[in-house]
Amino acid sequence: IISYCSDKFCVHSGGTCAFPLLIIFWREAMRLDKFLKVSRLIKRRTVANEACDAGRVLVNDKTAKASANIKPGDIIEIQFGSRQTKVEVLEVKETVKKEDAENMFRYL
Repeated sequence: IISYCSDKFCVHSGGTCAFPLLIIFWREAMRLDKFLKVSRLIKRRTVANEACDAGRVLVNDKTAKASANIKPGDIIEIQFGSRQTKVEVLEVKETVKKEDAENMFRYL
């Protein structure tokens, strides 16, 4: 969402400013490859990247790139050879202790 400065004493133009101010509404989101690593669904981020590149990771029933944004409520499906793992994202955290990693998702 873009908004414009309407301060009559703005230093940009001496009056109503024409410089856009970017307003960002922060939503909890993280790259797919990072989420897979932090949640310990896949042990290394490079392996998560390779799985995404090979088309073995689906997010909400669509093939996803490693750069896809993951947010709570998303459904991730990972194909490991003949085995499939399907989880729902419950929360997104930058770092998490090993004991708490399973609280980031639930198996479906």
